[in-house]
Amino acid sequence: MVSGTLYTYPGNYRAQKALIAAAYSGANVTVDPNFEFGSTNVADAFLKKFPLGKVPAFEDGNGVCLSESNAIAYYVADETLRGKNLIDQSLVRQYIEFAENEILPSACTWVFPTLGFKQYNKQDTDRAQSHIKKCMALLNEFLETRTYLVGERVTLADISLCCNMMMLYAQVLEPKFREPYGNVNRWFITCVNQPNFKKVVGEFTICEKMATFDNKRYQELHPKDNKKAKESKPKQEKKPKGATAEESCPPPPKEKKKDVFCDVPETAFVMDTWKKTYSNLSIEESDAYLWQNFDPKAWSFWHCDYKFCKDNTVDFITLNGIGGFMQRLDGCRKHLFGTMLIYPEEENGKKYFSSTGVWLQKGADNLIFQLNDDWNVDAEHYNFRKLDPLNNPQDKVIIQSYNKWEINGKEAVDGMTFK
Repeated sequence: MVSGTLYTYPGNYRAQKALIAAAYSGANVTVDPNFEFGSTNVADAFLKKFPLGKVPAFEDGNGVCLSESNAIAYYVADETLRGKNLIDQSLVRQYIEFAENEILPSACTWVFPTLGFKQYNKQDTDRAQSHIKKCMALLNEFLETRTYLVGERVTLADISLCCNMMMLYAQVLEPKFREPYGNVNRWFITCVNQPNFKKVVGEFTICEKMATFDNKRYQELHPKDNKKAKESKPKQEKKPKGATAEESCPPPPKEKKKDVFCDVPETAFVMDTWKKTYSNLSIEESDAYLWQNFDPKAWSFWHCDYKFCKDNTVDFITLNGIGGFMQRLDGCRKHLFGTMLIYPEEENGKKYFSSTGVWLQKGADNLIFQLNDDWNVDAEHYNFRKLDPLNNPQDKVIIQSYNKWEINGKEAVDGMTFK
């Protein structure tokens, strides 16, 4: 029988997976009562066993150390929870990955602002809600004739998915929102009321009203740094009499940076206002604002396609490439806005991911990335085409589609927005 110590803070839904699995399998898992997040997990003794300092972390009686929640849950589980045959084991893994890759990111995006953990962003929240609806519709159909996800008993599939959905049911899935998904609701209520779930979670209360952004809590958790008092500059020592002209001459003035936008005419369109509008209003409202205020004399849209898409065989690696591209554009952030999306393609049986985007930039004539070598590090790997939304209706549709995270009317697999 597995036995060991689990390091975590109270209420950690990731740790609950392992504790519930242990309750079912009979594994002897003890939570370290002296664990203090931010202290214990940064101590040298802890980092020697768990170099990343992540929790939950688990050490068994033989010194085996694990630090990923699903791996810990799998380790302390038994055959029934893992799946008794290859098919069931594969299905269990499928739902664990579904819980991590489909449910959890959108759940965090939607719920964390209601807890004050992160700032609210309307576009991101709307997108997360839409994805949760899609996932719940899929689950609802699947659970129409099933009590549990795999087989006739609780497995790690149910434990993992249920734990990842607890924040949704506790904070935002109010009766009206969850009403269309009766089979999912039945499954969730069945799980959280199982004795082994209750041992860990206790009595679970489903929300009756959708929680919204908790700004007060956010301010408490993210206090603004006090401005540091400006250090007074030390007085310059007077030059002694008899100092040479070379000693007393001031250093030559620094060369002024070239203004790459000096030829761009004055404009009433303010990029920062557009970014706030896009982030905080609905897509319909932000779209209306854009076309009412866009100034083609000072701003322009450009479409881009990655030149080497057939090398993109893994979705998250493709997304990491986009992330690197955007990280290196900080120097022109106030003059640039863009959405980069990825979508699957196949040619001669080979699957890959296309990386494509639409950028709104300052300047109507020259591509912004070519104005500074630091901005062109990644951009040179893309083919760019200027769009003319005011004279070409199809170009306008392309821009609107990317702002909605859609390509040819279909939702993109993933992407990033540079704001």
